Amino acid sequence: MKITIDFDATPDEARRFFGLPDIAPMQDALVKDMTEQMQKTLQAMDAEALWRQWMPAAGSGAGVDAMRSFWDQAMRSTMGGGKPKA
Repeated sequence: MKITIDFDATPDEARRFFGLPDIAPMQDALVKDMTEQMQKTLQAMDAEALWRQWMPAAGSGAGVDAMRSFWDQAMRSTMGGGKPKA
C-alpha cells in the first residue's frame, strides 16, 4: 500500500511545523558582519600596493619586459606563429 500526502506550505510554515529553529536573525547578523568586513577590506585596498605584492619585479623595467615577453610568446603560440620575426 502506498500513501501520498501533499503538504502545501511556505518555507517558514514548514520550518515551524517540523519544529526547526528560526535562524533568520542569526543569518542577518552574520551577513551584516561579513558585509562590514568586506567594505573595510575594499576601502583599505590600494591598487598600487596590490600590484607590488603580486608582481614584485614589476617595479623594475626587467619585470615589465619579462611580462611583455611572456605575453608575446603566449600570443604567438596561440596564433600559430611559434617564433618571433627577425
